[in-house]
Amino acid sequence: MSMEQSDNQVVFYRRMALRKVVEAFDKGTLETQAYRIPFEVIPPGSKSSVRCCIYKEQAVFRTRVIAALGYGVEEDDGATSPNEYAQKALTRCELPKHPLTVVDIACEGCPPARHLVTESCQGCLTRHCQQSCKFGAISIVNTRSVIDPNKCKNCGMCKDACPYHAIIYIPVPCEQACPVDAIHKDENGLAKINFEKCISCGHCLTACPFGAITERSQIVDVLSAIKKGKKVCAMIAPSIVGQFEGAKLEQIITAVKKLGFSKVTEVALGADITTQNEARELIERLENGTPFMTTSCCAAWMQAIKKHLPALKEFVSQTKTPAAYTAQLEKKNGYTTVFIGPCVSKRAEGMEDPNIDFVMTYEELGVLFSARNITPETCAQTPLQKDISGEGRYYGVTGGVAQAVENAAAGKKSFTKKTINGIDKKTMFLLNSFAKGTADFQLLEVMNCKGGCIGGPCTLKPQTQTIKPIKELVEKSPKITTLSQKKK
Repeated sequence: MSMEQSDNQVVFYRRMALRKVVEAFDKGTLETQAYRIPFEVIPPGSKSSVRCCIYKEQAVFRTRVIAALGYGVEEDDGATSPNEYAQKALTRCELPKHPLTVVDIACEGCPPARHLVTESCQGCLTRHCQQSCKFGAISIVNTRSVIDPNKCKNCGMCKDACPYHAIIYIPVPCEQACPVDAIHKDENGLAKINFEKCISCGHCLTACPFGAITERSQIVDVLSAIKKGKKVCAMIAPSIVGQFEGAKLEQIITAVKKLGFSKVTEVALGADITTQNEARELIERLENGTPFMTTSCCAAWMQAIKKHLPALKEFVSQTKTPAAYTAQLEKKNGYTTVFIGPCVSKRAEGMEDPNIDFVMTYEELGVLFSARNITPETCAQTPLQKDISGEGRYYGVTGGVAQAVENAAAGKKSFTKKTINGIDKKTMFLLNSFAKGTADFQLLEVMNCKGGCIGGPCTLKPQTQTIKPIKELVEKSPKITTLSQKKK
């Protein structure tokens, strides 16, 4: 199965838009033939497989091409040719301001989230649903429960109280997935992202069943930098292990080099620096009476602190992320830096960090391999850097960061640790409660995605398939150097 083939039509069309842009770039026809891409993928005369008609499918795909070129669909006037977007993409000096964009024409305008009484209602005499409602939203009509949508607050108490499970909750997928209520409906009932609130977590991207939310790609910028002969370094995140079927990390590195990158560096190298610095910082903070410290490597978590949890800022580690340290090193070596990872939020970090020039996802990397007929599992093996620790290579798994810090601090300080395995509405409430400085732990690891980076929105494989090869690599890697060993 090729990179673009998928039973998930959202994934198929998103990847196909990227692939067509890459192919046109490689042929040198992007500026003149980009407008033809929607018609190549959805030819005139073909049958509509998803939407009302072929013309709408072509129009939706046109907007996916615009996003693949790095532009926001919100700014599209409908008349500008994809050729013009391609021309601007090939010459631009500034990156897109926001990582995500809403393909409004693809949005189904879901009805508002609501609770609904189904046919399973038995009209029971106890009226548990009515008694549980604090807002007077439930009445009895012809012995059946009825919910008044104007009074209902969607608290779910009636749903929990019904002994027959006759009340269901009908969500709006993107709104439900967003942990910070950054998505709302406009006057036409279509999804809009409030970027003042958005933490670029990417949960909405995977939640929308119609693919109405997508990324603004930087793939053209990366390809242009390579084509211009710049020294471009690909910085691959630890969670890349296991993402490509049957390929070892040593082979993935070779495959990435075949794309034209001058150098490939493991971000696990920067993770080791983060570990050492966070261990030192934690020990110092605890000795000075600070009740606890949180990790700082997750970009979505840092956006959440900045925009929604300012009271927790004093407890957040000031240590830079693994990507930041790796980029800093490679910038000193004269490279244009490209972080390659599984998440959307790293694009936000890249926009704020002058050392990170571009950000790509595993999905984009996979499309590049596919478009250029590079099969990682058949590539020769490039020797790995021998002094990168197993702890650094385990950063992409929930608990990995906290465990690395604990191992580095061994012999110097013992402490208790806690992990937040995925940011959602409930954990945002829990995190806010820690702002008072009262906690039963000293180190808090916060991961935006469940499972850690291996659960990111732009991964290629399920966690069940990637955890084993990661652990195998960790086992054959050296242990982290402890702070006690460094002093000797």
